[in-house]
Amino acid sequence: MTRPSLRPSLPAPFQLCAVTTDADALAGGRGHTEVALAALAGGADAVQLRAPGWTADELRPLARVLTAACARTDAALIVNDHPGVAAQVGAAGAHVGQDDDPVAARARLEPGQILGVSAGSVDEVEAAVAAGADYVGVTVWPTATKSEAAAVGVEGLRDLAAASPVPLVAIGGVSAATAPTALAAGAAGVAVVSAIAAAPDPVAAARELRAVVDEALASGDPSPRQEESR
Repeated sequence: MTRPSLRPSLPAPFQLCAVTTDADALAGGRGHTEVALAALAGGADAVQLRAPGWTADELRPLARVLTAACARTDAALIVNDHPGVAAQVGAAGAHVGQDDDPVAARARLEPGQILGVSAGSVDEVEAAVAAGADYVGVTVWPTATKSEAAAVGVEGLRDLAAASPVPLVAIGGVSAATAPTALAAGAAGVAVVSAIAAAPDPVAAARELRAVVDEALASGDPSPRQEESR
């Protein structure tokens, strides 16, 4: 039986987040700053700085630059895996995964900063919320960005959205074609990597995604587009 589409009960801290990466194949050879600036120019209201393997000292100068860039468009910079850096540079917040300690992450952030936590089950959502998460990131479709992340699928996203008291942000295989499906299933926002970073024109790609996301959130209607990432 087809379930009705769900609308988020709370707005997400952002609706379109561009995730930066070191992986050339996922970023078209573009660096963190180039991807971030293109996404912001195209209308992204958040950037997640994701640089696995970087130390806090290595990451801090770049995080300062991107925090300032995001501030110019009233966007949010989310620092992946480094809540201490997020606090030091005045970023909007941090995002941590299941291998991290969200309670410790929340403690390192300043009051008013955002904490996002990745989750793939109801138990993980509940634990994230108990730790102080402001939103939960959910991998919907398989993704090369984090091959170890288990994709929950559209029905899994519906189940988590129904169970979560905080907004969900869909990631993993999200594109202009699939974003409306994720939003109709209960996500309050989407995060993308290659859909912007590896696009021939990342500004145009971000602009298209911004229009698609805005239309989907305004209409609240399930999308007739395909439910699998291209």
